[in-house]
Amino acid sequence: MSVAKNCSFKLGFLLSLGFINVVYAGNQQEEKLSADVQTSLHSAIINPIQPHLVFSSKEKADAWLSDMSNRLKKVAPKDPLVQDEFMRKRLLTTIQYESIRAGLDPQLVLSLITVESRFNKYAISGAGARGIMQVMPFWQRQIGAQDQDLLNVQTNIRFGCTILRHYLQLEHGDMFMALGRYNGSRGQAVYPDLVFGAMNRYWQPATVMTMAKNGEIKYINYSEPRL
Repeated sequence: MSVAKNCSFKLGFLLSLGFINVVYAGNQQEEKLSADVQTSLHSAIINPIQPHLVFSSKEKADAWLSDMSNRLKKVAPKDPLVQDEFMRKRLLTTIQYESIRAGLDPQLVLSLITVESRFNKYAISGAGARGIMQVMPFWQRQIGAQDQDLLNVQTNIRFGCTILRHYLQLEHGDMFMALGRYNGSRGQAVYPDLVFGAMNRYWQPATVMTMAKNGEIKYINYSEPRL
């Protein structure tokens, strides 16, 4: 086993057991943006739409929110934001909405957040990255949104999703490489492996059992086609 893969396995194992709760990334590299890209990113950031679940039916939305809420409570058992049911569901709604808005899979964004901050909205890395998705402050200047508070949960998630989508476009749809860029370790396997590992362990979508008003047991597959 290579050193990188061995390191990835050990980190993923400790993360999965909840033995580490560190700010892992937060080292995106500043790159000059073209005027067109800057304008596009700026437009994506400043639009203040109230988050809401985006599903083809209320039944699927309710199934997803209930399932993810139960999972999140276990993933971050010590976080006050997560342990309050109302705040937890509000957070999940924001993550799902901003992910879909950016054309990303919400399950992958949940996985990235698990690795980045373990859902700690006040997390600050040694490199200075801030918030739940560990956004580097230079993005405020790059995008022209310096008045935006990166410790505000929705703002941070919007920045994070917009940045990841930007990296995904730069990498022509290659999520492995895009995740590397997000972490500042492009081409290395450790960080993408952690994110994909968190997805496999915690956030894979499922078929949920529920009960209809007439008492009939129903099974809902809430998976939706992604952009």
